[in-house]
Amino acid sequence: MTPLSLQDLEAELKNLDGWTIEQGKLHREFKFASFVEAFGFMSSLALVSEANGHHPEWFNVYNRVTVDLTTHDAGGITQKDINWAKTANKLA
Repeated sequence: MTPLSLQDLEAELKNLDGWTIEQGKLHREFKFASFVEAFGFMSSLALVSEANGHHPEWFNVYNRVTVDLTTHDAGGITQKDINWAKTANKLA
């Protein structure tokens, strides 16, 4: 996998509600009604991540889940990150 060009990345971001680029990574904070909902979201995405062999950098505090995505072995944001972000938006 190769990193997306800036032009391709900007086009993809138009269809990714809530996602931005921070420090060279796709970034979003999700908020839920409770810790249980936030943890359930993470559990669901853990299964998706494992099935795709692509794992996020994420952090959870109570009802918030902060996610950063990059494809480390490609050295940037790839289609794998975009696909993961789209799945996260659907599950949220």
